[in-house]
Amino acid sequence: MVAMTEASRNVHVFQLEATGKGWEQWFLLSSDRHHDNAHCDWELEKKHLEQARERNAKVIDYGDLFCAMQGKWDKRADLSQCRPEHQQGRYLDALVETAAEFYEPYADLFTIMGPGNHETSILKKHETHLTERLVERLNTKTGSEIRVSGYSGWVRFCIQRGGFYKSYRMWYHHGWGGGGPVTRGVIQTNRTAVYLPDAHIIASGHTHDAWIVPIERVRLSDRDVVYKDTQYHVRTPGYKDEYDDGYGGWHIERGGPPKPLGAAWIRFYHDGY
Repeated sequence: MVAMTEASRNVHVFQLEATGKGWEQWFLLSSDRHHDNAHCDWELEKKHLEQARERNAKVIDYGDLFCAMQGKWDKRADLSQCRPEHQQGRYLDALVETAAEFYEPYADLFTIMGPGNHETSILKKHETHLTERLVERLNTKTGSEIRVSGYSGWVRFCIQRGGFYKSYRMWYHHGWGGGGPVTRGVIQTNRTAVYLPDAHIIASGHTHDAWIVPIERVRLSDRDVVYKDTQYHVRTPGYKDEYDDGYGGWHIERGGPPKPLGAAWIRFYHDGY
């Protein structure tokens, strides 16, 4: 059983009831889907969402689900990057409608959707929040209860089994910076670890890189017991393949490398008695 509540507008709590040996609960962490971009891998998206269905997973998405760069008002607009269904003179509306159609079969799996810099750019320039519009449409059409989060936020996973209780905290942020051709943004792990000491997981996207970096920590409990734990730093890459075969385009002209595609899984499980 998974129940979700809000402790505040930016703290989301999942109540997980472990039912015994063999219990597990999956979560899919995603960002940077850029779903409306011509280079978005829809088949890979569907594959992972179907896996989420099979695993009864819940999806947490923290931004840039939309690309939204091909409107006539955008200096970066390039019709070769725009899908035909979005070239109908009502660009922003079409983005929401087609995204809702794609994600409708999986609406019950999504729990949190937050904006990325592409959505906030549209909000600043055109005063409409694409993430809110998509969530409203999905919730209205399907009865799902997806919640719109902030650019960053907290998730607390509370696991209970009988008298046993354990809490894990995750901080997520859409992401920032350019990643870096050498470090791929990994250098940020030591920076965020300093000011996020309460997080067991730190998840972000934005740079379209993929890595998991565990940082071991020495802790002192309230009962003066020394123990060790692990803080996991997770970078999710997204689903837009800008490199393709390297023939051309903005990404190629600037010397951009091929990037990984996909998302990340969290699995909570109980294998004891």
